[in-house]
Amino acid sequence: MKLSNYYIPTLKEAPKDADTLSAKLMIRAGLIRKLASGLYEWLPLGLRVLKKVENIVREEMEKAGACEVWLPVVQPKELWEESGRWTFYGKELLRFEDRKQAEFCIAPTAEEVITDLVRKDVSSYKQLPVCLYQFGTKFRDEIRPRFGVMRAREFYMKDAYSFAATDEDASTWYKKMYDAYQRIFKRCGFEFAAVEADTGSIGGNFSHEFMVLADTGEDTIANCTACGYAANTEKAEILKPADVQINMADLKPIEKRNTPNAHSVEDVAQLLGVPSEKLIKLLVFTADGTPVIALVRGDHELNEFKFRALLKCNELEKASEEVYTQVTGSPVGFAGAQGLKAKNPNVKIYADNYVKNIVSGVAGGNEKDVHAVNVTPQRDIQVDVYADLKMASAGDKCARCGAPFTFKRGIETGHVFKLGTKYSAAMHATFLDENQKAQPMIMGCYGIGISRVVAAAIEQSHDDNGIIWPEPLAPFDVALVAIDYDSNPEVKKYTDEICAQLESAGISVLLDDRDERPGIKFKDMDLIGLPHRLVVSSRTVKDGECEYKNRREKEAVRWKLGDAVKQLIEKVK
Repeated sequence: MKLSNYYIPTLKEAPKDADTLSAKLMIRAGLIRKLASGLYEWLPLGLRVLKKVENIVREEMEKAGACEVWLPVVQPKELWEESGRWTFYGKELLRFEDRKQAEFCIAPTAEEVITDLVRKDVSSYKQLPVCLYQFGTKFRDEIRPRFGVMRAREFYMKDAYSFAATDEDASTWYKKMYDAYQRIFKRCGFEFAAVEADTGSIGGNFSHEFMVLADTGEDTIANCTACGYAANTEKAEILKPADVQINMADLKPIEKRNTPNAHSVEDVAQLLGVPSEKLIKLLVFTADGTPVIALVRGDHELNEFKFRALLKCNELEKASEEVYTQVTGSPVGFAGAQGLKAKNPNVKIYADNYVKNIVSGVAGGNEKDVHAVNVTPQRDIQVDVYADLKMASAGDKCARCGAPFTFKRGIETGHVFKLGTKYSAAMHATFLDENQKAQPMIMGCYGIGISRVVAAAIEQSHDDNGIIWPEPLAPFDVALVAIDYDSNPEVKKYTDEICAQLESAGISVLLDDRDERPGIKFKDMDLIGLPHRLVVSSRTVKDGECEYKNRREKEAVRWKLGDAVKQLIEKVK
């Protein structure tokens, strides 16, 4: 492919609103253009990478035994009402009416549609198990689209769904998909990790995320090098600290201190001269509409995913100021749990395990601009449940073996779920078992963000000059740069011959035949990031040579023109 005939509008500078490295490089290298907030156009070079990812995924899905389908992106309200998610999914679900006032949504996922498809045709255990997958556009009306195509409102993904008659078959398919994902990310050339994860709005009872490791990743992975356990920090199970034995007779009584305008943990800690781990943060939420209280240590962050799982609620939201005041009887930011049960005996108080060991700590004073000191939860707070409620952080230990966690950054690009009967039971997707008794199908769900994989590849592999594509994902294998292509017949002759021979060997070539200065050509090729670059110029041709450079290496080497094709084929293959 001649660059003079190809549409690659490169830019020297990225737009100011490009907020991640991958977004900047994808725009500068001419892979994408932004249409509106969270909406992107894929240009020819970007689309080639997208299709390479898609082809790898398709090959591994077929190898695992899944069958490809094509599902509508517009889905009727009735199916979402059956599953109970029409309201539960929230404002990310883009709802609309057609000309007949029938209500629909733009698919953010496909559990309802695929379950409806299978329940229409599968009625016997003899037809199970089955696994169907599709590639398709999804839309989630993110409140703050960011990170380019990694958190776009419209995105391209592969989603697969398995249906089984037994737990054993369901687990077999989960393992098949897990293994297929391992192969996919290895074939893409990634350094990655499979970690246990929260199931989120999809639901289910078990899941793994596949994380492409990158220092710029938005997710943090807690990893135990001793036993191999790994999970994102939303899911990571933390070893419960040993209980501290307290002599209550040695404790000082609670006292109040004025803390004007001290709302944050840092402000209070500095004003009172205490470490942040001595503070007790009180947070008020509504769980399916019912107010609840969570307590965490001042230097810790509440893990809302763990809290929601503990409460077994569908929706967990931070309480409004009005609800906060009604529940605690105190102004926002100054509530303490000491004595709270006496004022509001019906409210449930949940505390992280680390809160239990705080001795003579600091809590809200239950009046404006006041905090209480010498608060000891075991003496002063009536906690209903202590549990692992904090986000994993430095110093935490693995709940399975007790070894300390190490932490890495990652980008979620794939997710596999054990759904169980969440959707099949709600939507009456049943089959007749060997005893002719109706049973709900046992489901699994397996997604890969195809467009997100492209961005993740760039986040993991780049330098100051631009993208460095993993060879399996590169839009072209070779950048063939011709200097003086139109003015020197020898350069044109050798360049065209090399290009034809490479292409006949199945190697894709982007031939830069433009009438531009060498520096511009080299900068563009470094920005685009093709794995191999071969330069043919007047200077090299007169010596019977060309110049080769691997994109990951700093120095170029000279090759004989007659050996170039053979050597390059060996490099690529």
